Amino acid sequence: MKIMHKLFFIILAVVCAWALPVQGAYAELGLQAVTVTTAPSGEQSYSVSIQILILMTVLTLLPAALMMMTSFTRIIIVLSIMRQALGLMQAPSSQTLIGLSLFLTFFIMAPVFDRINTEALQPYLSEKMTIQDAAEAAGKPLRHFMFGQTRESDIMTFSQIAGHEKFATHAEVPFSILVPAFVTSELKTAFQIGFLLFIPFLIIDLVVASVLMSMGMMMLSPMVISLPFKIMLFVLVDGWNLIIGTLASSFYV
Repeated sequence: MKIMHKLFFIILAVVCAWALPVQGAYAELGLQAVTVTTAPSGEQSYSVSIQILILMTVLTLLPAALMMMTSFTRIIIVLSIMRQALGLMQAPSSQTLIGLSLFLTFFIMAPVFDRINTEALQPYLSEKMTIQDAAEAAGKPLRHFMFGQTRESDIMTFSQIAGHEKFATHAEVPFSILVPAFVTSELKTAFQIGFLLFIPFLIIDLVVASVLMSMGMMMLSPMVISLPFKIMLFVLVDGWNLIIGTLASSFYV
């Protein structure tokens, strides 16, 4: 334990010595790893270490951004409702649905990602744009996509909750209001599509239940009989192709 305490204090002393201001010429230069430089035009540029820190922080929020700011939410909910309507609790598995939703999201969001790469990422990597300008440029294609799927009533709801007045243009709407409004609209749209998908399979369940009741087979579960018919109907109409095609086209109508 004494050795551990000594080691701890040695490490603490080294960290404190590294953090303290450096005398002489080094003090004038400052610690280059965390330097913020102000250009004559007033723009600020950050050192590589700060940019890496910002990038790592953004990467931790990437899963949440992928789910809440893309088409992922609508797709995974519709596919989950589809599995529920078929009566298959484990097929396809949740991993399969998430993987399918993820790659379908990349397919749908490809035009948006291409614009972000062309208008923000490549200019930033070629040092033609600062990180602030790149972040602002990257947000424009994403905002355009989100506004195309967001209802005005949802934006009004969250703006009233936040205490904002009515926005004159879409450019005035901050991400703090746009993101929850977009997610709310996606949830509503996903449940509307799921309701329409549920109706044909519900009719099959009702018909099978009525036939079994008329035959006096009340102890036999209707799900056991209706499941093969629902799977057969789904395969005959090429259900997966219809659902995936409808989902993909619903974002660009």
